[in-house]
Amino acid sequence: MCLDESHENEDDEDGDSGIKGIGIKVLGGTSVLGLSRTHPVVKLGSSDTSDLGLTRLTTQSLVLQNKRDSSLAQRNLPSAVVPGLWDDLNCQHVAVPFAAWALANWAMASDVNRSCIQELDADGQAVMTALMAPERSVKWHGSLVARLLLEDQNLPLSDSVSDWSSSLLSTAYQATKNEDIPLARVALSAFLVSVEKSPGAQKIVMEKGLHPLRDTAKRTMKHNHVQETLAKAVELLCTGDLNLPLEEGQRWSAVLLPWVFGKSYSDTIRLSAIRILSRILEDYGPYSVPISQGWLAILLTEIMASKKASSTKGTTQPSSVKVKTQIDQANMVSAAQSANQLVAAVVNLAGNALGTTTNSKDSVPKVNVADSAMATLKGIKALTEVCADDSLCQEKIADFGVLCLMRRFLLRDDYEKLAAIEAYDASKTLEAQERPSISESNDPSSVRVPPTAHIRRHAARLLTILSQIPKVQKIIIADETWCKWLEDCANGEISGCSDLKTQSYARATLINLFCGRQINRDSANDDIPDSGIANGNKNCPRYDDMIFLINPELPHWTCPEKNDQHTVHIDAFSSDEASSLDSEDRSVPRFSNDVNISSSVDASHSGAGTREPPLLDVVFVHGLRGGPYKTWRISEDKSSTKSGLVEKIDQEAGKLGTFWPGEWLSADFPQARMFSLKYKTNLTQWSGASLPLQEVSSMLLEKLVSAGIGNRPVVFVTHSMGGLVVKQMLHKAKSDNLDNLVKNTKGVVFYSCPHFGSKLADMPWRMGLVFRPAPTIGELRSGSARLVELNDYIRHLHKKGLLDVLSFCETKVTPIVEGYGGWAFRMEIVPIESAYPGFGELVVLDSTDHINSCKPLSRTDPSYTEILGFLWKLKAKYKRQ
Repeated sequence: MCLDESHENEDDEDGDSGIKGIGIKVLGGTSVLGLSRTHPVVKLGSSDTSDLGLTRLTTQSLVLQNKRDSSLAQRNLPSAVVPGLWDDLNCQHVAVPFAAWALANWAMASDVNRSCIQELDADGQAVMTALMAPERSVKWHGSLVARLLLEDQNLPLSDSVSDWSSSLLSTAYQATKNEDIPLARVALSAFLVSVEKSPGAQKIVMEKGLHPLRDTAKRTMKHNHVQETLAKAVELLCTGDLNLPLEEGQRWSAVLLPWVFGKSYSDTIRLSAIRILSRILEDYGPYSVPISQGWLAILLTEIMASKKASSTKGTTQPSSVKVKTQIDQANMVSAAQSANQLVAAVVNLAGNALGTTTNSKDSVPKVNVADSAMATLKGIKALTEVCADDSLCQEKIADFGVLCLMRRFLLRDDYEKLAAIEAYDASKTLEAQERPSISESNDPSSVRVPPTAHIRRHAARLLTILSQIPKVQKIIIADETWCKWLEDCANGEISGCSDLKTQSYARATLINLFCGRQINRDSANDDIPDSGIANGNKNCPRYDDMIFLINPELPHWTCPEKNDQHTVHIDAFSSDEASSLDSEDRSVPRFSNDVNISSSVDASHSGAGTREPPLLDVVFVHGLRGGPYKTWRISEDKSSTKSGLVEKIDQEAGKLGTFWPGEWLSADFPQARMFSLKYKTNLTQWSGASLPLQEVSSMLLEKLVSAGIGNRPVVFVTHSMGGLVVKQMLHKAKSDNLDNLVKNTKGVVFYSCPHFGSKLADMPWRMGLVFRPAPTIGELRSGSARLVELNDYIRHLHKKGLLDVLSFCETKVTPIVEGYGGWAFRMEIVPIESAYPGFGELVVLDSTDHINSCKPLSRTDPSYTEILGFLWKLKAKYKRQ
């Protein structure tokens, strides 16, 4: 009998070169092979191919014959004298290799055959014998039989599945040591099914098999199919009822992170690795901080490498592009520094862990939590800055599992827990000392509080940016816990979410998520591709990280449906619905310094549930070195008592106190949605590069249109350079045919706006070598032609009755630089001749400097009463039309 023929199907792997190896073993050791207890024996002395055909035919007859064997067994009849297949396996007969081959083919033939095998080998010892055999081909076929039996949904699990699993893992482990990948693949495929089907197998592997499983993964990094099987197996182990031990989780991170970032690995491997890492972070919380930091550090490194590879080289760039390049380079330098700090933090924590027993969750090494948290904060900020305007970068970090990290940073307080553990360890160390001397290193009071609120804020910012990606939307929407957290945070119902920016990011993310889903659903139903702002904005706004929603808990911050679009046009002010806000002949209120403004609010609008849809949008735009919230806080004094270098202007002012647009104006004028914009500006290049005025305005204009601002009447409230930004935006909107924004802009409020330039801008420009003025400052110089052009455009709109203007003027000098002995350099930054554009209303603020012109002392302050009256007049004006 010649069994040295090759397979017709070359894709089949039997663990050797076709049937050749089996044939040699059988022919060299025996002349008879019994395939059943009663069937005539097959003679192997002849090389006639008909014998091989008979061997194949016996597979069909085995079905009927084994049914007869079963009936004989039920009647307790003695077995046949001729040794059969099971005797060969159990007794390790010399024909075992051929028997294993026959068994594998028999198992593959039909589910009835597999049922017979399960019945004959109820205890699984025959299969176990094949798995433990020394011959390679027997191991291969035994692994195949085990997989076939385990995959059959109609068969009960054998009691030996746990033993099978251990043996299969051992086979794969030894095979990879010998670089026998085909054998490792078939053994691991059966191992995966055993882990999936048997909780007992999972327990055995968790107790004894993690080390060989990890070594197998390290040896087969170049074999994608093997890695995919291993990744699925480890995911099954970790995402079930069992927890991966902390030490093993830290060791496995050396395998899992390459699975996440490896370019040669499939998406299946990457997703499994992300799920495993997520489960480790969830199980061990603060103890897994080194893993999350390592993940973030590698993520930053990968993104920097990708950005460098895609950057253009040797090309001549316009000045604006050069500035953008400088900003990108500065972001890359910051990212590199943050990655290095993260690596140092990981090494520090890992080094402490190596010297500490961590078998239980109660034992944690003492670490510098504040420094570790600061490294994480800088890493998130750097990653956000690098990817903020790069859609490819956003897609890449989403694929690398950044959502898992952001979820952890937002929903959990790992660093706060670590700080508590650090303080507790310090107190225990102090108690254990013989002398009660307190050193700074072990004083519990010296433990610094980690910046967890800042971590949460910047994580929320990055999430808002990513929430416009469809695949990110699907992931977050499917996570009910995450969606509920975002809703509670936006409503201010979470203690760790008191930050106004974080609340705004949470609401913006929710709107992006559900409106994006609505757009995608409509596009799929209508067969209309989603082309971004042009098509998507007709149904839903898209909020970026540069637009903040004031009072995000209010009911008007919802996603409009396609058939229920509340686009308010110009004539909305004159509609009957709008008039219901002012019952009958209610006149425009007059405000004076001795009138309590709160009394002007109708009691019917005090509750959020009774608010009607807003009729207009009010957009706040800060100035040089300002911010979306700090610029608009109340002040304790209308003149600044502290000063610093020119770069510190408005940096400290307004950090504390009431945010008056959200707490006062929202209640006193409930007919408006309110936004606050953010953009980066610098007076000099010493504090970093910033975009010129035109580029800043163009960028903000794109964000506003994407957010749907301009679809209803708009009023811009600006401070300092913010007024110039709005002017440039309106001019740009006109040239780009964005008529909605220009037509619906009904009013602009200017607080100390340098319509014709600023003396502060003149100073660093004249001393350019010392101050290195930023590009924006060149356009703020006195007599700038560009400023005159923009002012003439706004004058034209006002003259035609399309735009109302209210201007505020400072009257007091602002301290710029202080010296010793009380000496200070002070300057009137925007004098009255520059603060008044030559048209509209002008309000001169007595004893008020530049910084505090937009920071009222109370609700009776003219800087507040005048803007409130301006809004009511606008409403009344368009109501009469």
